[in-house]
Amino acid sequence: MIATTGKTNLLGLTQPEMEKFFDSIGEKRFRAGQVMKWIHHFGVDDFDAMTNVSKALRDKLKAIAEVRGPEVVSEDISSDGTRKWVVRVESGSCVETVYIPQGKRGTLCVSSQAGCALDCSFCSTGKQGFNSNLTVAEVIGQVWIANKSFGSVPATIDRAITNVVMMGMGEPLLNFDNVIAAMHLMMDDLGYGISKRRVTLSTSGVVPMIDELSKHIDVSLALSLHAPNDELRSQLVPINKKYPLKMLLESCRNYMSSLGEKRVLTVEYTLLKGVNDHVDHAVQMIELLKDTPCKINLIPFNPFPHSGYERPSNNAIRRFQELLQQAGYNVTVRTTRGEDIDAACGQLVGQVNDRTRRSSRLIAARELNAETDLAQNAAAQP
Repeated sequence: MIATTGKTNLLGLTQPEMEKFFDSIGEKRFRAGQVMKWIHHFGVDDFDAMTNVSKALRDKLKAIAEVRGPEVVSEDISSDGTRKWVVRVESGSCVETVYIPQGKRGTLCVSSQAGCALDCSFCSTGKQGFNSNLTVAEVIGQVWIANKSFGSVPATIDRAITNVVMMGMGEPLLNFDNVIAAMHLMMDDLGYGISKRRVTLSTSGVVPMIDELSKHIDVSLALSLHAPNDELRSQLVPINKKYPLKMLLESCRNYMSSLGEKRVLTVEYTLLKGVNDHVDHAVQMIELLKDTPCKINLIPFNPFPHSGYERPSNNAIRRFQELLQQAGYNVTVRTTRGEDIDAACGQLVGQVNDRTRRSSRLIAARELNAETDLAQNAAAQP
């Protein structure tokens, strides 16, 4: 556990909360905007450096408040320019944040939990089990750390970070309040000024919280689908047993229609060799999504130790993509980035101990099936 100071951490306060804080200490509300700009635009964590704030107020703030982000344990830079930060949070666990540059776009993949309780079978993070929800300061702190590494600048100037996706470790909708507050800070002009179209929440399908989402925010939505039927999806994404596809897609459509704009759902689909990459799966997916305005992002599986899965061949990936495109869908294949630093999609945290034992059970089952097939083939020989 990381020792806490008992001071109010201003890094995690939204604009209304910051104004309320300054009210509570007998200061004018405009001070909230001044301090937020110092924190989020310029990455300042030293009150003495806030030169347009009076010395008396700076001294008061030093006594009762702080600006404290997660502790940076390491920063790695891939050969393709991808960056990965490992940061330690108050629970003592570490989470990972990944920055992916592509042309003029710079996408930051932010974690919401230490570990994950959903245990999706192909995801490295799920092998850790669940440890803790991140605080608002720990979620937005990942943006703060990354922004500072590029040289913090005001929101009106071009920045390295143009997009943020809540697609790192954890299920964002299971840390609902803190993630919502952090995303408001991402979009606030006193925070990071990122367009609501460029802040994306990715979920594995927590239906009640998708239904709640439109009451609080209007960010883009991505669905981790990974299978076109309930039987297979329940194997790959166990939460599907509770919230099956018909219910899930209806909830997603309702959220997207609540935005009142021509915005579409992003469907994420990890391709696993011999598991969900057949022609039949593409045909089922075409039928499944026919009433859901969406774009599809195919993600070739990124291997990690003991996963029990493999990446499909390029031919299989291309065939799957072409079938969807022929049906009229906008389909992209995600380029694997940061694989050499274990920063590729599904690899966070890269080197893991499988606390859930899912991968070992899967490997054992496959070995048993292989032995059964051999025995059956041998028995069938004349």
